[in-house]
Amino acid sequence: MKLKNIGEFGLIARIAGGIKTDRSVVKGIGDDCAVMKWTAGKYLLATVDMLIEDRHFRRSQPPELVGWKAVCCGVSDIAAMGGVPRWALISCGLPKELPLSYTDGLYRGINKAARAFGLTIVGGDTNESEKVILDVTVLGEAAKKEVVTRDGARAGDFIFVTGRLGGSIKGRHLRFTPRLAESRLLVKKFKVNAMIDISDGLSSDLGHILDESRVGALIYEDLLPCSKEGRTTAHALSDGEDFELLFTMSAKEAFRLMKARETLFDIPVTRIGMITPRAAGANLVDAYGRKRALRPAGFRHF
Repeated sequence: MKLKNIGEFGLIARIAGGIKTDRSVVKGIGDDCAVMKWTAGKYLLATVDMLIEDRHFRRSQPPELVGWKAVCCGVSDIAAMGGVPRWALISCGLPKELPLSYTDGLYRGINKAARAFGLTIVGGDTNESEKVILDVTVLGEAAKKEVVTRDGARAGDFIFVTGRLGGSIKGRHLRFTPRLAESRLLVKKFKVNAMIDISDGLSSDLGHILDESRVGALIYEDLLPCSKEGRTTAHALSDGEDFELLFTMSAKEAFRLMKARETLFDIPVTRIGMITPRAAGANLVDAYGRKRALRPAGFRHF
């Protein structure tokens, strides 16, 4: 048996099966962030993301954008939990022949992202490696009544996404803006039942919500907000690295959101489907009302 036989999520499940947590842990492996007890009214959030040269970026791309992305991936995870980012630790693997101008560029992007989203960089590590590697840990906080996980979706919920989907490989994945402001509005003004950021692809990340919540879904093909780079349903469903928010809420809350979204948000917030009982599975509905099974597809690390 090799890693390629079980894939990324099979590996995560294998690792998680051997890990025990204590009572300080509210949510461990299996969500965008770990959630720990902290103060009387708040939880501590923790997430980590690794970017590897030739897997997530190329050396030929501007290092400032690579640094920006490395931080923003973690900020997006914090946003997906309804939280606020506070601190970051930056670890770097760097070839010893790498020009200092490149590392300066990385840290210009890192510092730019930290300033933009209220992060303080408090430490990290450096080491020699054959390729450029950035490993970023972001710590944040969330009010206990505002934290959102993947396991709260219920049959009858409406499904929404922010922004537009697909085509990120054409450059948007290095320039994206984490939907932190939109997340803060959502958790302050509405009851969000489940939420995730779209990093691997809409179909895959929706699958995480469905698995954790033990529900099914209907996604309406003609409602998907495709980007100008993506254009097609297939791109919107599986390209990944959109870093938009995918979330569910009750019909009552959904109608409130749909009335207010144009005045509250500067980007599209689109209803794309609904949550169904688990037995129904995940299905894509075309413009003629025909259903077909929606299979998880998108970026895979193994």
